[in-house]
Amino acid sequence: MLFPLVLAAAFAFRADPALTGVTTNVLPSSLSLRWTYKTGDAIKSSPVISGDRVFIGSDDGKVYALSFKTGDLVWSYATSNAVEAAPLLLDGTVYVGSTDDNLYALNAATGALKWKYATDGKIPGAANYFHTGNSTRILVGSYDNRLHCLDAATGKAVWTFDTSNYINGAPAIADGKIVFGGCDGQLHVLDLAGKELAAIEAGAYVPGSAAIRDGQAYAGHYGSEVICANLASTNVVWRFKGKEPFFSSPAVTDKLVLIGGRDKRLHCLDRATVKELWAFQTRDEIDCSPVVCADKVIFGSGDGRLYLVSLAAGKELWSYDIGKPITGSPAVAGDLIIIGAEDGTVYAFGPRNKP
Repeated sequence: MLFPLVLAAAFAFRADPALTGVTTNVLPSSLSLRWTYKTGDAIKSSPVISGDRVFIGSDDGKVYALSFKTGDLVWSYATSNAVEAAPLLLDGTVYVGSTDDNLYALNAATGALKWKYATDGKIPGAANYFHTGNSTRILVGSYDNRLHCLDAATGKAVWTFDTSNYINGAPAIADGKIVFGGCDGQLHVLDLAGKELAAIEAGAYVPGSAAIRDGQAYAGHYGSEVICANLASTNVVWRFKGKEPFFSSPAVTDKLVLIGGRDKRLHCLDRATVKELWAFQTRDEIDCSPVVCADKVIFGSGDGRLYLVSLAAGKELWSYDIGKPITGSPAVAGDLIIIGAEDGTVYAFGPRNKP
């Protein structure tokens, strides 16, 4: 579930360490298919883009580096099981988890292994990062019920934090705080040393990632709610009740929260009042996490379509029928969109008026 934004030579899931899912990229209202690349199995991973490279995982157990312009293979690296997690690109290294229980650090230029770190459970969510002094730390959750903090250079454990159940999504980081949820039904708030500051009751297990903006955390959960929690007071500010669970991770702008639901709708909520401003209907569940691009929103659905809708009114501007479910999130760089689908193919879309 992702797309990139440049931050300290980093290209990360949901655009930034706070996982806001918002970029200033301006997309045209109509797109055409530019290239495709076929992997060996379904794709649930979300791509990241850096310069002339696209990085993405596949259920065939491989991490792929593709040409941004042509989709040609640059390199691939084989793990021992499906790669559902989105990669993190940081200072020339690709950090990516696998369902073989390992986090891999790969040379972004060559695909060579720098190190791997073993957990005791699969890693379905993206890694994140923060800087402390002269060091960089990598954070990743696992189905061993732990959040792991590693030294980015060596892959050695710095600290681990135990929860009581699986961790599904990526941890969000902002203002010296780490926020993540999981199958224990709580939003955990930690400091950068791994000390728990609060455990906020979500109401049900959190399948995706939280987003942080202006001191508040936003997340959807299996109990068919979207919640907003104040990280200073640790209280839940509001709850939006839907009709079906939310597996999508939210995109949060200065005024809006956008999230896909298993009710087949993309919901647009007012951040301040929690009023639903619009809901866009698709033909199947939306587990894909939406990306806000200036005045538009791009997202995929289980109905096999990639949708581009207006941010102001939720009006469909363009769609493309891939034909198989889209659960990973799109990546956006310039005016090009990259997405993987469960047919095992990576797709690139660009403006119609360009060759």
